[in-house]
Amino acid sequence: MSLAKSRDVADRERLLIRLVDLCDGNSQELRSPRVQALLSQVFFDLVFQAEFDIRLRLADKIASADWAPSALINILSFDDIEIARPIIARSPILKDPDLIRILVEATLEHQVEVARRPEIGPQVVEAILKAGKPEVMTALVENETARVSRDHLFDLVNKAQEVASLHSPLTQHPGLNDELAGYLYAWVGETLRKSLAGRFDLDTPALDRALSLSVSEAKSGKAQGGRLQTMAPTETDEERSDRQLVAKLDMSGQLRPGFLVKALKDRRLSLFVAGLATLGRFEARDVRKALDSGRPEILALACAAVGVDRTVFPSLLAQVRNLNHGLPGGGTDGDRRAMNAFVKVNPSAAASAFRRAIAEI
Repeated sequence: MSLAKSRDVADRERLLIRLVDLCDGNSQELRSPRVQALLSQVFFDLVFQAEFDIRLRLADKIASADWAPSALINILSFDDIEIARPIIARSPILKDPDLIRILVEATLEHQVEVARRPEIGPQVVEAILKAGKPEVMTALVENETARVSRDHLFDLVNKAQEVASLHSPLTQHPGLNDELAGYLYAWVGETLRKSLAGRFDLDTPALDRALSLSVSEAKSGKAQGGRLQTMAPTETDEERSDRQLVAKLDMSGQLRPGFLVKALKDRRLSLFVAGLATLGRFEARDVRKALDSGRPEILALACAAVGVDRTVFPSLLAQVRNLNHGLPGGGTDGDRRAMNAFVKVNPSAAASAFRRAIAEI
């Protein structure tokens, strides 16, 4: 009580630390709503008046505590980065929605700490990729404990085309495989290409020839597309508008497979392309290649990857052909292959098969 009445900074620090020590010894008894409410009030009153050094020491003391009031932990996670860092890194109180809120509302330094947090889950990884901030994505790739799916890793490899800081950590990432290493090979420098060739079974002569051809075509303005293309295709105003609309729907969690059907019913092929590319984390140019090919089974694989039902696909394919000058072709045999693409194929396998098929066109 004498410490509580004192206005001396050192006394208030002693009081906070003694309270933390007391709680650490009785953590099982502190989880009832009544006690949590009392703890929140006590700590808020003390922290509100606390100096930086006191808040810093408090954050370090309670970062790993499972009894700490959620509201207090969330406030400290938005404090100055030195105070927030141990909280973001270690607090078991912070859940995925709390971490995503930090990614949306806090400073770039706080976001980087979220990306470095051990064992972050797929929802947090997805939020990092949607924001697309180079520093945060680089911290994510360097965090080998993060639960990064193969599709997430493909997205990161694709972003490496424009974000140089991703190159080195991606070449060392444990989730990289031969397919992804082949794509990454196009974006990195000579030293990292040698590193990739040493780790993976790559057809480096073929990749080098494709790179050389791509550079020559880019310089002459005759780039024909594909994964090794170095010049982006021209985007029309309609395509840009459709892409932006789809991005907003995706960010708000409202983008669903049914959106693709509606886009075709509205006779908006560009919107369909943007929606399918975003849902599947594909390149829009790859979706267009599938639409313009003579192999409707490739489009079927993309649709299966994003959850389009097999019974819906025949109608969807007919609408695509109606809007795209009869393409993708293939006739009756092509339609049969397309329907077979849905048989016993899970979304992840369908996405991988789509990317392999596109690479062969």
